[in-house]
Formats: sequence, structure tokens, C-alpha cells
Amino acid sequence: MNLALTTQAALWFLPFVIPIAIWVAWSDMATMKIPNKAVLALLVVFVVIGLIALPLPVYLWRLLHFVVVLAIGFGLSAIGALGAGDAKFAAAMAPFVAVPDLMPFLYLFVPVVLAAVIIHRLIRRIPAIRTRFSTWESWERKDFPMGLALGPALAFYLLLGTFFGS
Repeated sequence: MNLALTTQAALWFLPFVIPIAIWVAWSDMATMKIPNKAVLALLVVFVVIGLIALPLPVYLWRLLHFVVVLAIGFGLSAIGALGAGDAKFAAAMAPFVAVPDLMPFLYLFVPVVLAAVIIHRLIRRIPAIRTRFSTWESWERKDFPMGLALGPALAFYLLLGTFFGS
């Protein structure tokens, strides 16, 4: 597997993305919301680090990914197919993914979502975990905290980029 994402860019982004991915997953499980501050933090990471990690023309095109995914996400959110926080976070994730890597990213995203759903559904049945995190909304809700999959999917993509990037 060769990714269009360069190893250098992945290495620049990864240390900043991992804490945000953890924050988003944790927050979404606890409150069923992805904080706007997390969305903004991820976008700021791209805006600042992208200037170092990417050639300027690539950087500018990648910023367009944010606008396109945000418009699509708002449309999906308006019809109830996606939460607003999920849509905003997906838009902030979009500039990190190179267009030629869209299909490899989706091939990665699907199993991450499946694993996240299975793991979430299993661990919420463990009494010790339910007791330790008794206030988490995601234990009681039927809908799934997509932040548990979105953040890790981006982190895994960047991690793969460190090994298989161009």
C-alpha cells in the first residue's frame, strides 16, 4: 500500500492529532458531543503545521477539502443522517487526507467504525467500567458516539502514512 500522504507530512501531523483524537473520542463517549474547541484545535493544527509539512499549492488545495466536507456534512446533519459535531469534525479532518488516498482512507475507516461500535457495545456491559464512568451518556443512548471512530481513523491514517507514505 502506497499512500499519497508523504511520510514527512504524516510525521509532522501525527503528534498533534493523537491528543485531539483521544479528546474527541473521550468527550463523545462522555457527553455525546464533540466540542467545537476540539474541531477548531484540529483545524488549527492543519493550518499551522500544514504550512511546514506540505508544499503551498498542496496546502491550499487541502484547505478546500474542509469547505467541501463541511458543506456535505451540514447537508447530512440537516436531514438527520449525521450529528452536527460529527460533521464539523469530519470537515476538520478532511484537509489531512490526500484526495488520492480517499479510497484507502475509507477502507480504513469502515473497520475502525465497526471495531469502535463493537468495543463500545461490549465495554458498556462491563459493570466495573459502567461504575467507573457512570455519568457517560453513551452508555444509555442507542445512537453511537462517532467521535470514538472519527479521531482514531485519522490517527491510524497518519500512522500508516509514516510507514507507507510517498
